[in-house]
Amino acid sequence: MARFFIFLTAFWMALAFVATAQTSYLSAQWPNTDFSNTTVDLSEIRSGGPGKDGIPAVDDPTFLKVSDERRIGPREPVMTVEIKGQRPRAYPIRYFMVHEIVNDVVGGTPIAVTFCPLCNSGVVFDRRIAGRTLSFGVSGNLRNSDMVMYDRQTESWWQQAVGEGIVGQLAGRSLKQIPSWMESWETYKDRNPDGLVLNAPRKNFNYGSNPYVKYDTAARPFLYDGALPPNGVDPMARVIRVGNRAWSMERLRREKTIREHGVELSWQGEQASALDSRKIGKGRSVGAVRVRNGQGSDIVHDVMFAFAFHAFHPRGTWH
Repeated sequence: MARFFIFLTAFWMALAFVATAQTSYLSAQWPNTDFSNTTVDLSEIRSGGPGKDGIPAVDDPTFLKVSDERRIGPREPVMTVEIKGQRPRAYPIRYFMVHEIVNDVVGGTPIAVTFCPLCNSGVVFDRRIAGRTLSFGVSGNLRNSDMVMYDRQTESWWQQAVGEGIVGQLAGRSLKQIPSWMESWETYKDRNPDGLVLNAPRKNFNYGSNPYVKYDTAARPFLYDGALPPNGVDPMARVIRVGNRAWSMERLRREKTIREHGVELSWQGEQASALDSRKIGKGRSVGAVRVRNGQGSDIVHDVMFAFAFHAFHPRGTWH
């Protein structure tokens, strides 16, 4: 029994040493981040390769009229934001493969349009919180294979898939999500001939390439060591997340319309996967969805990989 307690004491001391070392390393890299305030275990955070701002967010986006855009293929995916009283805006995923975050303002509402390729998670947030407007950058870190963002005002860290502060002064706070959806460029421009589309953030840059060739048919997600989904669900299957519930995109493909638990999921045709072929516009076909409530209003949702849903909603409900 004495040996057991000696072992247990040594074990916890080792863990404490590792945690201290991790905090010291991160503090050296991020001197303005308050690592005394966290909602997650820092050992869950790992480098994704590029350092702070190694993936450059877009801070001064410019837009084109739909009729002036000639570079985007008809099946290429775009993230769509339609705020009442404002011209619809499309944010082509080709640009997020390079930038991952666009800080924008739509009708006086400051928003962050975000896409994490490793989780296929595309979410739009209101950038206002705690009486201030934040702007976001890419930290270069990952947790559960998902992008960790940071705000430039407090250098707090934020989990992209759920919009929650996890480290720093604003840890524990949550960003308000704004309804958005992913669809093909052709679908967007046919519905919104007077709409806007994000212009290429960099001139003469080779946008439209996918650095994650065949990623969404890989056997396992990149840099992920968490639990896999239950019941044999393919970890790379696309699921439609609404709150803590998930519906299979393949089920929607079969049924076209699903009405359950106060929401309506409607099939919106095909679009190219951004995470399949080298050229995004030539990616294999994957479905698009629109999610509305019982009154017909668009509601917040995400189409993410199944492993990411399970990682961030371990007690979520699978449909």
